[in-house]
Amino acid sequence: MGKGCLTVSKYFLFLFNLIFFLFGVTIMGFGLWLLLDNQSFIVFLNNFPSVKAGCYILIAVGAFATLMGFVGCIGAIYEIRCLLGLYFTCILLILLAQIAAGALIYFKKDELNTEMSKIVVKVLEDYSGNESSTETAWDHIQQKMKCCGWNNSADWNTNTVIQNSSGVLYPCSCHDASLDPDKQHESGFCEAPTTSWPVYLAGCSESVENWIVTNMAVVLGICVAVAFIELLGMVLSVCMCRNIQTEDYTKVPRY
Repeated sequence: MGKGCLTVSKYFLFLFNLIFFLFGVTIMGFGLWLLLDNQSFIVFLNNFPSVKAGCYILIAVGAFATLMGFVGCIGAIYEIRCLLGLYFTCILLILLAQIAAGALIYFKKDELNTEMSKIVVKVLEDYSGNESSTETAWDHIQQKMKCCGWNNSADWNTNTVIQNSSGVLYPCSCHDASLDPDKQHESGFCEAPTTSWPVYLAGCSESVENWIVTNMAVVLGICVAVAFIELLGMVLSVCMCRNIQTEDYTKVPRY
């Protein structure tokens, strides 16, 4: 009975660690995307030190989870009790870190929303059309989400270039394509033929918040799946440790 439990645990633990390894790679890739993406609202989120720190934490956790998946596979295949014990301890620490990170994000979400609003308003005030990474990201958001400003297009009235211009300027990325489909500009300022801007009336705040909620749901879904695999891995590693009678280190390949 003990031998059968050991064999089943061995191969199930190997399978779960292989999946865990792939999830670790996924989490690390997601952290890299958050850190390096310059074509979405992530550019603005990275202005928060806590968000940037969170990106590095995701990368570190993903890399560590990948390593632990590898260690778990070796420990399971070669039935090494010390590796399985190390694996159990590290997976427990990762699980606790995930719970702490989730709680931190949940309790800081209102503060994050307020700070985002301040950052966007500041970007609109200082926007010059020089196509910096922040300005390009905001132009991309307004075009793709078909919105203008944070609350509405009036937010652009605080822009220094528009205020100091002798003509009637408006942000080109706000241009409502339904009013003039032939006029398409990706960035900078355009001159309006009248005092009424031909722009989208809705602000971007609601669309951006929906985008964040959607992507957060994806992240949480991945984290829940990883946590489930972690728990299964911990149970199987304990089962294996209890059923390993002797350890044969000659099975372990030497390089």
